[in-house]
Amino acid sequence: MADETFVIVGASLTGAKAAETLRSEGFDGRVVLIGAEAERPYERPPLSKAYLQGTRDTKPYVHDEGFYAEHGIELRTGTEATAIDVARRTVTLADGETVGFTKLLIATGAEPRRLNLPDVLALRSVEDSDAIRAGLEPGARVVVIGAGWIGAEVAASARERGCEVTLLERGALPLEHVLGPELGAIYRDVHLEHGVQLVTEAVVVGRGEDGAVRLADGRTFPADVVVAGVGVTPRDALAQAAGLRVDNGILTDEFLQTTAPGVFAAGDVANAVHPFYGTRVRVEHWDNALHQGPAAARNMLGREQAYDRIPYFFSDQYDIGMEYSGHPASWDEVVFRGDVAKREFLAYWIKDGVVVAGMNVNIWDVHDDIRALIERRAPAAEIPA
Repeated sequence: MADETFVIVGASLTGAKAAETLRSEGFDGRVVLIGAEAERPYERPPLSKAYLQGTRDTKPYVHDEGFYAEHGIELRTGTEATAIDVARRTVTLADGETVGFTKLLIATGAEPRRLNLPDVLALRSVEDSDAIRAGLEPGARVVVIGAGWIGAEVAASARERGCEVTLLERGALPLEHVLGPELGAIYRDVHLEHGVQLVTEAVVVGRGEDGAVRLADGRTFPADVVVAGVGVTPRDALAQAAGLRVDNGILTDEFLQTTAPGVFAAGDVANAVHPFYGTRVRVEHWDNALHQGPAAARNMLGREQAYDRIPYFFSDQYDIGMEYSGHPASWDEVVFRGDVAKREFLAYWIKDGVVVAGMNVNIWDVHDDIRALIERRAPAAEIPA
């Protein structure tokens, strides 16, 4: 395989771990890792947590600076891929250069949804986190639009830095669309206890001349910093222009191969057939990037290993840490174990009498047990007391 060239578009955690895996699995051909950002690959979770709070000053790089050269990986930072020609097996770069490939991995990730409002920040990159952190001075008035994971974590980090925080949520509760009303109410109480002004059923319509955020009902909230956390969309335009099938991301089979042979996708941008769920799943979390990139790399090498890992994510807000596994489209009830009032508990989502998801809050070393229940579709009666 020494005469082959494997190209990875997207110098993300997904792309970096895929490149690492190609080498660790013995691929001795050319590996080209192309990234639009000037930074070498880094991990994103700290950007809304420790890095944003300033308790971690170093950027969360995936590898040491010398790793790529030492492993013969051509890392092209600050380089945008503008076109893919599947038939000719080439990637065109912004400066007009073309790079030929034997096989290709697209790991272009996702981008934040933008609001049509002036001077509103979003959080996706190190540069974004730096820009937000610069405004998080003690006493600063911070308005966060959207109480999903990013919005809730930014609000918590801003409070940790001594800011006055208003959290605006279009729904009835924080995180309700992901966790349901029971857990949404718990996170509501957590933010209220830490001094966040939480406004639910809030429809943002504009900003006043003084910078205040204005709601449809006429209420306004003064703001020195405004951050929007209203979800992301997959960066699949490059793939679509190349003729690959896309629908809420790049469509792949269970081996992460797209509709074009030899062209793969992984990470936030991949909408992959998931053998466990029997449907397509697109996952936007760190754990998926960490494991799906290597899985794609192994399949680029012909291993034909289906990617069936149960989705997992974690969050840290104030002194509350949690881990969650599962990907249920719906559920019938949530069963609790432990002490919810002390915020030390386990929660299990049940559908048709079977455990479909689980979450541990400030209780550790139980995640593998929770995932095992999900993987064997355990009945609710088998949940430990």
